[in-house]
Amino acid sequence: MWVKTLPPLVARGALWHRQRQMSDGIAIALRKRKVLNMRAILALLLAVPLGACATTSGAGSAADNDPYEGFNRSVWGFNRAVDKVVLKPAATVYRTVTPVPARRGLGRVFANLAEPFSFINNLLQGRPDRAFNALGRFVINTTIGVGGLADHASDLGLPPTPEDFGQTLAVHGGRKSPYLVLPILGPSTVRDAVGSAVRFAADPAQIAIDRELTRTQNAGVTAARVIDGRAQASESGADAFLKTSADPYAAARSAYLQRRAAEIANEDTEPRLDSTPTDEDGLLGKALKEDSIAPAPEEPSKPPVKTPEDSPRSD
Repeated sequence: MWVKTLPPLVARGALWHRQRQMSDGIAIALRKRKVLNMRAILALLLAVPLGACATTSGAGSAADNDPYEGFNRSVWGFNRAVDKVVLKPAATVYRTVTPVPARRGLGRVFANLAEPFSFINNLLQGRPDRAFNALGRFVINTTIGVGGLADHASDLGLPPTPEDFGQTLAVHGGRKSPYLVLPILGPSTVRDAVGSAVRFAADPAQIAIDRELTRTQNAGVTAARVIDGRAQASESGADAFLKTSADPYAAARSAYLQRRAAEIANEDTEPRLDSTPTDEDGLLGKALKEDSIAPAPEEPSKPPVKTPEDSPRSD
């Protein structure tokens, strides 16, 4: 059994180096931005099976956790074909015709819709502080954030605390689970596949969408969510990561398993309780500003020009 006993209380921007020697402030800001870029890459892994570079040290353990590798590689090939023919072209068109602010707003709306389910799963994991943080984010961003188009909750000190039912199962005994590639959905595990099924059935936002929208409209929302995730992954450089991998399947497997382990341990979110995206933007902006107003190097002084009066006169 994965769940033994439930307690009572029931995830852009790329910065090119402006010069060869970076200031310490820019380096710190880039390290914080790495978390955001990894979230964009994970969105692609959940939508279609594209991967990041795998490290040699984690390859063996990932392979040991893949007892269905033959089946998984077959599904991987199918997903790659679907991505090449349908998803990647659709995401390319979407990025071409949709302005960046509109794409950002749509991504925030989808993230906001996930907050109620994060609230429930944080409670199930016995983390009421994170649960009410998620609930507060949903209330603030749904109201003054106009349905989630703007993330005012982060500005007010409520950073994202995402949780899903796969993470809840892991917290209560299902931490290790065989790797599994799902058709269209991409990299997963047996545990996370169960979590995805529960989300489809019990996510409050999904239930509301099913009740209020027609079947065609609901399908449109799902398609928009998948295409938006694929577009974000392209912007984060996931396609380039895939091209540089000798074995894209193994790379995606390693990246997914490592990422899920970090999410289960809340390594990607706990530090952000004391640091909001606004803080990161401010730190980065301050570093860039200080770099731009740094005093220019002084020009070497020129030797004084001698005049005829300064020349020694011979008697």
